[in-house]
Amino acid sequence: MVRSPYDGRAVGTTSYATPEQVERAVRAAVDVAAEAAALPVHARADALARISAGIAARADGLAATITAESGKPLVWARAEVGRAVSVFRWAAEETRTWSGEVMRLDTEPAAEGRIAYVRRVPKGPVLAISPFNFPLNLVAHKVAPALAVGAPVLLKPAPKTPLSALLLAEIVAETDLPAGMLGVVLVENDRAAGLVADPRLPVVSFTGSGPVGHAIQDAVPRKHVVLELGGNAAAVVCADYVGERDLDWAATRIAAFGTYQAGQSCISVQRVYADTTVYDDLRDRVVKAVGALRTGDPADPATHVGPMIDEAAARRVESWVQEAVAAGARLLAGGSREGATYAPTVLEAVPADAKVMCEEVFGPVLALQRVSGTDEAFGLVNASRYGLQAGVFTHDLRTAFRAHRELEVGGVVVGDVPSYRADQMPYGGAKDSGVGREGVRYTMADLTYERVMVLTGLDL
Repeated sequence: MVRSPYDGRAVGTTSYATPEQVERAVRAAVDVAAEAAALPVHARADALARISAGIAARADGLAATITAESGKPLVWARAEVGRAVSVFRWAAEETRTWSGEVMRLDTEPAAEGRIAYVRRVPKGPVLAISPFNFPLNLVAHKVAPALAVGAPVLLKPAPKTPLSALLLAEIVAETDLPAGMLGVVLVENDRAAGLVADPRLPVVSFTGSGPVGHAIQDAVPRKHVVLELGGNAAAVVCADYVGERDLDWAATRIAAFGTYQAGQSCISVQRVYADTTVYDDLRDRVVKAVGALRTGDPADPATHVGPMIDEAAARRVESWVQEAVAAGARLLAGGSREGATYAPTVLEAVPADAKVMCEEVFGPVLALQRVSGTDEAFGLVNASRYGLQAGVFTHDLRTAFRAHRELEVGGVVVGDVPSYRADQMPYGGAKDSGVGREGVRYTMADLTYERVMVLTGLDL
């Protein structure tokens, strides 16, 4: 039974796969691998375009399902569906240009009459393990590139949010792709180890917590493992970002994207470092903007902040905030919990070793800190063991390029929060935020390897 995090009502029913059903799903992916790799470009591209159109046609139902099973406010669920439409459309377009490379080899006398054709071929069937916070779009980022290169996918969705993945599988099944290209197996998390270890699944793509991701990496060192493990994203507001419009923009974006989806996003704003010349003004605006956010029923289109995935998650965030306050942090807004809903919260003067500062909160909590200059701000951003994305609010082009050069993260967003992501760009982290990259074309490359054919005796 799948239940709403908001009120506990039943929103759907499914069942865990038996060992026999899991075996059939793995075998189906293995059996179709050669056929999938040989599919012509137009067959893969047309299927991906049809999936994109199918998602768009069922947008309202998919958004309602995302909201029901994850507690994500409807406004964000609709945005997620739109992104999934885009991901499959991008995959269709990239597939049509995925044509390999030809190079002349007669750069040396011994290679006269030779050329090389380089194509990319799938590494094999992909085990995709997706999290609860984006139950459709993070699935799309694993499935679409795999289908684009002709790699079968065995998908294990999060047990709390399987319904969106199952609906996507229905849409995929309506295409002309061969059976076995996408299999969905719902198993308890503690049963996933067997799938990870299965030698018939040479690629593992995991999005989730660091301890689980690192355990996967350690368990299968000879497999190709892609990990997206989250972070505690920082936003830096520089001294030149001082105008009324500047500060309104920064405060509004920080408030919105520190709390959207109840903070359950790997790149939601968690740490904010503001230059001392703008700190007081920014802080007041952030507190006001956070206070204006509406919490409540995620099915209400006016709700910005809904519940966390369950009450246990909200209790954990509550305890971390209480620990920070006990250690000297000042509570400026929020700090209360009602069931699985934790109020959008703003803290300042948080000790550096407090969990809300040095760990991933994964909740609607902002920690503000005053800094003296860019050197201190960038040093604090890099002091984290995570490195997914960072936002830098500045108008100075030199500061922007310095941030890109110095910040130890996978992406730097200038003039906005770190929560921005375009689905076609490379996305991933450094340090404990994972290995590998998402982004359709980049994932397509990651799931494949180069195979070279040399032609000899040609008149070039």
